[in-house]
Amino acid sequence: MGQYKNQQEAEAAGVYISKVRSFVKREGRLTNGQAKALETYWPTMGVEFQESMLDMTALFGRDAPVVLEIGFGMGKSLVEMAAQSRELNFLGIEVHRPGVGACLADAGERNLSNLRVMEYDAVEVFKKMIPDGALTRVQLYFPDPWHKKRHHKRRIVQPEFVEMVRQKLTIGGKFHMATDWEPYAEHMADVMNAAPGYTNTADTGNYVPRPDYRPTTKFEVRGQKLGHGVWDLIYQRTE
Repeated sequence: MGQYKNQQEAEAAGVYISKVRSFVKREGRLTNGQAKALETYWPTMGVEFQESMLDMTALFGRDAPVVLEIGFGMGKSLVEMAAQSRELNFLGIEVHRPGVGACLADAGERNLSNLRVMEYDAVEVFKKMIPDGALTRVQLYFPDPWHKKRHHKRRIVQPEFVEMVRQKLTIGGKFHMATDWEPYAEHMADVMNAAPGYTNTADTGNYVPRPDYRPTTKFEVRGQKLGHGVWDLIYQRTE
């Protein structure tokens, strides 16, 4: 902040101070297929950021439970879930444009009508666009673990964030996290076990077996062959 005492004083002086976000923007070169998919499918499946709450029934053209995934990568598993559970509506948020394009390409090939995608910061979307009690499940799979201790504060799973997620879930809705970094799994469990209004669904300990609805990715299978573990955590909103 330098010579300025706070954000407001800096802005008044015309100086922009960058804010902490829930992601690191990763621009990448689009393939021809990804660019074509964005052009073809964004008008019907893409959702622009807005500072007003979404009407989920209007967005999907029907009234059905909504599953929201944060950071879907290239979208393979999200598309597979939407194809296997067409009775559910899926909303995916990703900041990597090639990933958004790849997801749209796959969804278009599968002729999915129950999937919508956004290219924006998930925290801002939650704050400005997701109504309270609108989601049946929130999915956060393999987020950046920020390995170095000095970077742990950048991890998305923090008390303020999980409380925001709780507010957006229906009573009985679930927050499903997965990571292949055991220290981050332990961090997730510590934060969630201390968070009010949640119950861990694990029979014993903090972790659950991978549920059938979460497909394994090539990245995950490759890691398992190398002896890497994967930890799933599912917490249910109780109040």
